[in-house]
Amino acid sequence: MTKAEILREQKRQEKLKAERERLESMKMYEYQYGECGFLCGIDEVGRGPLAGPVVAGAVILSRDCEILYLNDSKKLSEKKRELLYDEIMEKAVAVGLGIVGPDRIDEINILQATYEAMRMAISNLKVRPDLLLNDAVTIPKVDIPQIPIIKGDGKSVSIAAASIVAKVTRDRMMVEYENLYPGYEFGSNKGYGSAKHIAALKEIGPCVIHRKSFIKNFVSET
Repeated sequence: MTKAEILREQKRQEKLKAERERLESMKMYEYQYGECGFLCGIDEVGRGPLAGPVVAGAVILSRDCEILYLNDSKKLSEKKRELLYDEIMEKAVAVGLGIVGPDRIDEINILQATYEAMRMAISNLKVRPDLLLNDAVTIPKVDIPQIPIIKGDGKSVSIAAASIVAKVTRDRMMVEYENLYPGYEFGSNKGYGSAKHIAALKEIGPCVIHRKSFIKNFVSET
């Protein structure tokens, strides 16, 4: 190897070491509660958009599972999230998803819809968890012990994995919705209230995936 190649390899190894140390710090809760059995990370995406569903992810990782660069999905690029999604789906003990659409959100409100999506995600796991590590919330009507962790998607590898799975799933859905309901640019704004989305909403009016309870300030009739 040339001197330049040796230096590049040294830097690569240093970065890899730093990343593994970062991941170790995100396994604090997994180590703390590991003796409880199967730990499941829970997180959701889509509470704030004007359109589309709220999606919850539930992920169980094995104790020895290593997925480099796991982090809060909001801190990752779209490309990195997609790569991590594939790795999570390959390596996880179990993955569950819960999806609650706009009509149900309007019916029961976004908080209750979020809880419902989380319960669905848990029920769709092929392995029953012994403990839930939740991002910030305590989920009602669940008989499994829960640990709510503020900003948990940046503190727990299990919650980070759930965050990524939920985010990628919802983003892919919104891209498909753009094909079905053109004009709102769902593929780029993912249903959030961007300037172009709001302008289209006022010009075109709402479509079937808009949340009526969220768009009252932008349209006179829904």
